[in-house]
Amino acid sequence: MKPRRRGSADDFSHTFFEGGIRMPKLDHISHSIALPEGASASIEGDTVTISKDGQSLSREFRHTKVEIREVEGGLEIFVNLPRRSEKAIAGTWAAHLRNMAHGIDEGFEYRLKAVFSHFPMNLKVEGKQLTINNLFGEKVPRVAKLPWSPAEVEVRVENKTDVVVRGADREKVGQTSANIESACKIKKRDRRVFQDGIYIVSKGA
Repeated sequence: MKPRRRGSADDFSHTFFEGGIRMPKLDHISHSIALPEGASASIEGDTVTISKDGQSLSREFRHTKVEIREVEGGLEIFVNLPRRSEKAIAGTWAAHLRNMAHGIDEGFEYRLKAVFSHFPMNLKVEGKQLTINNLFGEKVPRVAKLPWSPAEVEVRVENKTDVVVRGADREKVGQTSANIESACKIKKRDRRVFQDGIYIVSKGA
């Protein structure tokens, strides 16, 4: 029998290279997502729904190799013989599901602050928009779109200059806050001098 050469392909059947370092190949990976007390989860096709106290969040997760399972007390993401891209997808899915579990339990809250030097702004929530009056003394009000209903994302003005955005879906809360911040952008002026606007100051639960 011909002797096997050292360093042949057989020597690396259970290893792979990552960043130039030989590492053992994983048989599988899994992420566990715990559900808050009183919450439940269901999987229908590719859609995962997490519910609590009459409120629910749903999201679609679709991949041929990455699987989401219902387990006691929560959910599990499982990948058999994962590649690097599949490990990344599993990690992203785990982050989404943890955000859903946290959102349905405690919610997410972003806070914004209206900053001005010479022209006091007046902020008012009107239906699905936030009206910003007197930015830089402009005669025409600025308008920030609020795409979701108050039941999904609540927007309120406190102390005339503080805006609170709150909801269960982190992405919707973040997008609404970004819309408000973007509505105050100015062009053709030096931002180092003209700093009036509404800015996100905190992102928390």
